[in-house]
Amino acid sequence: MESKAFQYIKDEGWTIDQLPKELDSEQTLILVFASPLFRDNPEPIVELAKTFKQSKIIGCSSAGEIFGAHIVDKSLSVVVVKFNKTPLQLVKAQVTNVSESFQAGQSILQQLKKDDLRAIFVLSDGLGVNGSELVKGINKDAVDNLVVTGGLAGDGSNFKQTWTVFNGEILENYVVAVGFYGESIEIGHASKGGWDIFGPLRRITGSNSNILYELDDQPALKLYKEYLGERAAGLPASGLLYPLAISDLNAKEPVQLVRTILAVDEKNQSLTFAGDVPVGYYAQLMRANFDRLIDSASGAAEDALSSMIGPDRAKNKPVVAVSVSCVGRRLLLGERTEEETESTLEALPDGSTQVGFYSYGELSPSGLKDCELHNQTMTLTLFQEN
Repeated sequence: MESKAFQYIKDEGWTIDQLPKELDSEQTLILVFASPLFRDNPEPIVELAKTFKQSKIIGCSSAGEIFGAHIVDKSLSVVVVKFNKTPLQLVKAQVTNVSESFQAGQSILQQLKKDDLRAIFVLSDGLGVNGSELVKGINKDAVDNLVVTGGLAGDGSNFKQTWTVFNGEILENYVVAVGFYGESIEIGHASKGGWDIFGPLRRITGSNSNILYELDDQPALKLYKEYLGERAAGLPASGLLYPLAISDLNAKEPVQLVRTILAVDEKNQSLTFAGDVPVGYYAQLMRANFDRLIDSASGAAEDALSSMIGPDRAKNKPVVAVSVSCVGRRLLLGERTEEETESTLEALPDGSTQVGFYSYGELSPSGLKDCELHNQTMTLTLFQEN
């Protein structure tokens, strides 16, 4: 496996003299994480497609581009990975209405499904797709050992327009994905939060998919605003500072998931989240613990390595790491945000490459279980060939 990471900076151009077209092949994957401004200025993305005609290219808009240990705006963060023995397949699914999210997930899996499918990396529209239903659709007929990871596109803190990239074309209302095949590919994954829970535990008594209407039979938005106080005037963006932790306490092994607000509806006193908030689940507010947020990023990198190649080989085998962190973490950490990208890179073997983006949702398995939608986490996907 060979890889090369580089950037395109607005008003400056590419950070390398020549694009590494020698890496172009049928087994080459190019990931592009893009500032929203490239929606109307797609020339660099088109140039990638013209240069790498055989390669598979996917990407999405971001709320900040991760490159190495740094976080950049107004840029493209690009990595070109040429696999030696791993076949790839690129697919897409349109979502014209959020209710089609489950079907889109099923479509992605069915297009990619073969006996030797090992992993799927998914990038989705960040506003018009219910991430929970998307992963449910992928999980429904997936084999037990299939690894599914990825993220939901971002748009800074604007929440207005997100998009994905498919072989150089910018698409709205689409999910794109790449499938990895065979026994040579090694995939590591992990997701960690680092938030503190506070306030009373409340039962979800009124919801529809990802729209929350009632907590303990009270209007959800009214209750939420009481907790936010003056910050309520900044909704939905200020809601990133106070996500909800939800869990099914009646399950044999309850899994805590985090949900971030995408929109509010004053008329219906409701909150719209990036993923499902099922009736009967219990919800509790969360707030930031700065040191724990940064420590959790480092812990995610360590866990991803352990899940991939074990502690003995992890020390000296470089990987390509795709880091997807929530926009809410960036807004909270402010000037300290690069501490989490520095901590993930430092936890990886020497010579590793890190690219990624700040997102509206992160996709990763919960431990060894099926893929789930997460919010407010640092999620890593590691790639290598054996």
